[in-house]
Amino acid sequence: MPQSCLSDQLALPCGTHLRNRFAKSAMTEAMAGSSDAPTHGHSTLYQRWSDGGLAVQITGNVMVDRRYLERPGNVVIEDERDLDTLKAWAQAAKSGGCQVWMQISHPGRQCPIVVNTRPLSPSDEKLRILGLFGKPRAMSRKDIEDAIARYAETARIAQKAGFDGVQIHAAHGYLVSQFLSPITNQRRDEWGGSVENRARFLRTVYGAVRNAVGSDFPVAVKLNSADFQKGGFTIEDSAQVARWLEEDGIDLIELSGGTYEQMSFVNGAQGPQRDSTVKREAYFLEYAREVRKAVSVPLMVTGGFRSVAAMERAVTEDGIDMIGLARPLCIQPRAATQILDGEIHTIGIEEDGLVIGRGRFGVNAQNWLVNLINTVSRVEYYAFQMTRMSRGLDPQTHARNNALGYFLWYLGRTTALGVRRKFVR
Repeated sequence: MPQSCLSDQLALPCGTHLRNRFAKSAMTEAMAGSSDAPTHGHSTLYQRWSDGGLAVQITGNVMVDRRYLERPGNVVIEDERDLDTLKAWAQAAKSGGCQVWMQISHPGRQCPIVVNTRPLSPSDEKLRILGLFGKPRAMSRKDIEDAIARYAETARIAQKAGFDGVQIHAAHGYLVSQFLSPITNQRRDEWGGSVENRARFLRTVYGAVRNAVGSDFPVAVKLNSADFQKGGFTIEDSAQVARWLEEDGIDLIELSGGTYEQMSFVNGAQGPQRDSTVKREAYFLEYAREVRKAVSVPLMVTGGFRSVAAMERAVTEDGIDMIGLARPLCIQPRAATQILDGEIHTIGIEEDGLVIGRGRFGVNAQNWLVNLINTVSRVEYYAFQMTRMSRGLDPQTHARNNALGYFLWYLGRTTALGVRRKFVR
């Protein structure tokens, strides 16, 4: 049996070598303790994944500022107070031979109201989703400088704790993505306006992080291929930003898309896609092909890969360097090993029970509330599996027709974690 291209090593510009072409893409764990520190559950979960044959694991959102979280339960790193538990997490995540990179992030306006009623953003455009998010305050120059310094400090501590690299989250509508998008960035100073100005925050964050960790430490970026919203960040913008990042010395770009208002990173890319791309499964592959024309830096695509044949074509025909797996690893944590050993040729996910809007519910599936429940329930089903594995349990492999239940679990858990964080810290 010939060796799959998925088992080939990948050399990064910084000199690091990844042992194969599989990466665990970031997923929010929401398992931090009341002091925002990683717990034993993080070590248990990531050790489970470390035995699954991956080249690298990318952690879920690690926040750079404890005043602003993507959700309660995020790990926050502002200083070295939790260095010992961070070291334990990194060691467990690497125990199976893979690398572990820390995803560092700031939510900007996508900070729920249970955490902060006045989040920060480049401009004061409010996120209008069920009243769950407060009106943001437009960032001052001092706020911008402070945020940049925080990214660098978190990266420095990650390196000291034994993490092998960092990924700057510049996608999905979080703070860096907000600077990149003309919808959320309506500034008229040097941080807004042209794509060059809108990219200034990301490039400055990258430069500060690189200065903090040195030239031989992997620094990656998760970048939207597009916002999939009228007047937003476009594929042309994405390709140009990728060019600048390559000039600056980035080691890898992971392509994704969407924001909380257009959750393509959960439901799939919503822009025009060729029939061949749909058949090839991956949500953002068509957009990645356009970015590949612009840069030679290693590219990673996450979202929608289900067959080994599609993964191999992405590498051999589309110039994609890394295959990102996320949700499949929540129910098949050894998927990479099974693929590389020839044990399986597809990775499957049972999501039939994660959709309402048909059958006995008798509601219009296009209804915005139904769509919101469906989207959240999908995310929380996999968060539930991560919670199980963090306790040493096996994944629960069926959705069990409980979309509304997972939605309510999210609301209850987020509220409980928010209350605990405010009153137990």
